[in-house]
Amino acid sequence: MKIKALKFTKKTAIAIILAFSVLLAGVVLAVSKTPAEDVGTTEGRVAYLSALGWEVDPATELSEVIILPRVFDGVMLTYNRMQQAQGFDLSLYAGRECTRYTYKVINYPNSDDTVLAQLFICGNRVVGGDIHSTALDGFMHGLK
Repeated sequence: MKIKALKFTKKTAIAIILAFSVLLAGVVLAVSKTPAEDVGTTEGRVAYLSALGWEVDPATELSEVIILPRVFDGVMLTYNRMQQAQGFDLSLYAGRECTRYTYKVINYPNSDDTVLAQLFICGNRVVGGDIHSTALDGFMHGLK
């Protein structure tokens, strides 16, 4: 019976490293083709909302620096569940400073009330948001 052992030579190591490098480059290229969110400007935030189907009036932009609570309970816990349903999770940014941008939505269907869009931006990244009515008996739902 003949047993053949594989030798781990310098040539084999280089081939493995080269194959891994090609694979890694492919992954990086695939990820980089995903459009980046440019939410550092009013135009970028308006474009982000537009891509989700919301027309907003840039002239109505309000911004406020806020600190997300360290502990999510009560209303904030419920609000974060809505965020999680649309792919965000504000609890990952608990205790951190972020900016809340608010815009008047001008294409909300079947509503005579004022409807606002909110975006929460931390480190030039959208981490949450909602669409809501300002009416006393209004509504709130995710961006998507």
